[in-house]
Amino acid sequence: THGDRDHVDALQDLRQRLGVPVGVHPADAAMLPAPPDFTLEDGQTIAVGDGRLRVIHTPGHTPGSVCFHYDTTLVAGDTLFPGGPGATRGDAEKFAQIIASIRDKLFTLPDDTAVCPGHGLDTTIGTERPHLQEWIDRGW
Repeated sequence: THGDRDHVDALQDLRQRLGVPVGVHPADAAMLPAPPDFTLEDGQTIAVGDGRLRVIHTPGHTPGSVCFHYDTTLVAGDTLFPGGPGATRGDAEKFAQIIASIRDKLFTLPDDTAVCPGHGLDTTIGTERPHLQEWIDRGW
C-alpha cells in the first residue's frame, strides 16, 4: 500500500521465496529496497486469483499511498484507521492531502465497506464517515 519500511521489510524475502511480483505507485518507488516489477496507478485494476482489485491512489501518509478495493472490502494501508486518518507527521500539506483522499475517494464507497487498515482493528466506511469534521478540527 505504500513504501514505509514497516510495510516493505519482507519484500525481498517474498520475491525470492515465492516469486511474488512487486508493484508500487511511482511516487513511492524510491522507498523500496529494490525496483518494483510494475507500477500502480489510480483506477487501475489488478487480477488476483479469480478477483480484481481496484487501485485507489490516496496520497497523504506517503505521496504514493494506495488502497485496494475489492467487492465490499477496502485494504486501506495507512490511509484510514478506526478513529481517523493515518499519520502525516504534523505536516499540514500532507494532512490536507490525506483528508482529501479519504473524503473524495474512500467516503464515496458504501457504508458497509469493510476497512482493513495496515495496523490494528478493522472498521467500516459507515462507522468512520460521520467523524470527518472532527478529524479536520483536531488536525490529525
